[in-house]
Amino acid sequence: MIRPRRVLSLLVVIATCTLAVVTAAAQEGPLESAQPKGITPEEMIQRFATKEKEFKEARDQYTYREDIHVMTLDGSTVTGEYREVFDVLFDDQGHRIENVVFAPQSSLEQGGLSLDEGDVQDFRHRLPFVLTSDEIPEYSILYVGQQQEDELHCYVFDISPKQIEGKKRYFQGRIWVDDHDYQIVKTYGKAVPEERKKGKTEHLYPKFTTWRQQIDGKYWFPTYTRADDTLHFQLNDIHIREIVKYEDYKRFGSSVKILYNGKEVEKANPQDQKAPQDQKTSPDQQKPNPTPNPQTPQ
Repeated sequence: MIRPRRVLSLLVVIATCTLAVVTAAAQEGPLESAQPKGITPEEMIQRFATKEKEFKEARDQYTYREDIHVMTLDGSTVTGEYREVFDVLFDDQGHRIENVVFAPQSSLEQGGLSLDEGDVQDFRHRLPFVLTSDEIPEYSILYVGQQQEDELHCYVFDISPKQIEGKKRYFQGRIWVDDHDYQIVKTYGKAVPEERKKGKTEHLYPKFTTWRQQIDGKYWFPTYTRADDTLHFQLNDIHIREIVKYEDYKRFGSSVKILYNGKEVEKANPQDQKAPQDQKTSPDQQKPNPTPNPQTPQ
């Protein structure tokens, strides 16, 4: 997020930032620092990273709808708003495409902000964060304990990028890994790097939480992201809220093999695919609480 550039010039200065991770108070148990039994943290990391790679390859074969809603607020009053709804589909050649179905004119600048390229990347890649075996070398990963998330018992890790390379964006924060499927079921943190420079344009991003839900009984796909944070610009503070929903997951009938635990997953019949339906829920509606699945904090 950046402030509108009125008399400000753009100067990109990459700076890393520290993040104090605060566990959201929902249906969570206390964080216990006890070491896991029968498995080491290093073995857990390799196991969930392998599952994350399977998850990433599988999600690339699904269609779904993404609904993005960004607001600036003054107290409870919405002062600016951005909305985009698009369907992730496949063309007749099997290429992945985005079809925008709703995108009214943004009024975020009235609230003192505008979106930048980092926001666009984050909506597609960082909010639905994936940490695969290919990406493990890029991150420092620290086991911090075990915690109950609704009906799920989870291993908890803090992660941060070892270094920032070029314009690539990273995730910094905390992840919860289900101790049964060894897949990430919840993330809390923010996208980095941010850019700060006195008297120049600043690029700041809110802390967010993403919850996943089990789809087709196999994969934990992101279904809901919420951010409610105050961005501390040098000139003023701006309260921002983001709601991102990922809905109507349906597997695309392609010739690509999807593996789960080393075995090919049966493909869906293309005739069974249905176009996503418009959702008429409030943008501030809490994520449903399927069972089992971590619950959205109140």
